[in-house]
Amino acid sequence: MRVGAGFAAFAGGSPTIPESIVRLDLNTRECRVLRSSTAPTVDKANLSAPETIEFPTADGLTAHAFFYPPRNRNFQGPADRKPPLLVFNHGGPTAMTTATLNLSIQYWTSRGFAVVDINYGGSTGFGRSYRQRLRGQWGVVDVDDSVNAARFLIERGDVDAEQLAIRGGSAGGYTTLSALTFRRFFKAGASYYGVGDLTLLAADTHKFESRYLDSLVGPYPEQKQLYFDRSPINFTERLESPLILFQGMKDKVVPPNQAQTMFDAVKAKGIPVAYLTFEQEQHGFRRAENIKRALDAELYFYAKIFGFVQADVIEPVTIENLAAA
Repeated sequence: MRVGAGFAAFAGGSPTIPESIVRLDLNTRECRVLRSSTAPTVDKANLSAPETIEFPTADGLTAHAFFYPPRNRNFQGPADRKPPLLVFNHGGPTAMTTATLNLSIQYWTSRGFAVVDINYGGSTGFGRSYRQRLRGQWGVVDVDDSVNAARFLIERGDVDAEQLAIRGGSAGGYTTLSALTFRRFFKAGASYYGVGDLTLLAADTHKFESRYLDSLVGPYPEQKQLYFDRSPINFTERLESPLILFQGMKDKVVPPNQAQTMFDAVKAKGIPVAYLTFEQEQHGFRRAENIKRALDAELYFYAKIFGFVQADVIEPVTIENLAAA
């Protein structure tokens, strides 16, 4: 926020406006977008509007999310079927998601998926006590909230209980892998440069986040056993759901060996699994062609796992053990 004579300037957005630099006239209260982060060409009639939801979660607490129903003015889902659900988990993990226009979410809602974008316990924006729910509980609270958000929407009658998938990048990828490994709930998942081994992350991440896990898990190496117990890679025998992994090969935050190790373990178990690498990407994909390829590949993966034919023409993805699905 910056304030001048009769105006304020800030970064903001809305469900139909991407993150932008906005000028607010303090006299008229009129807002004017000075510069947008992107120039979407999507017809607003195809944009799914988020519903702010609060849902019950573990220990009698309440958590927060945005629910996006499927929306495409040219198509309608079967009247006798509810849509599949994608559970989104943000990175950080002590960051937050907002209702600002997110075209990645709209990619899915325009193709018949419902999306719930979660601010699990530990997220910024809901007060200190909410943020501190994740202290020492990463891999527990976030997973609980992911499961309970989906349960809430199932019980409300919004989504198909048999077509549930979970996805996320970085810390959200860790939540995805943990949910698939330690729970029997989601039917599929997608991990983008996600953490599979907390011990490797503690030893091999970059300087800026080198002690981040002390508050999220516990001091290392004093709590070495806890790091082992919270690492999905050590318990792949429990994983029963198909998984697709995406990884930038120049990632310095979550090294590529974590995704490779997870892929090898899941493949060896005979579960459907796919792994796509991007040679020039780092932590968080930045090239438009790679972002598109990853989204399309994820859609292709769900189509094969859930048994539907996607409308898009997509370059095939190699899925190991697909016959086991």
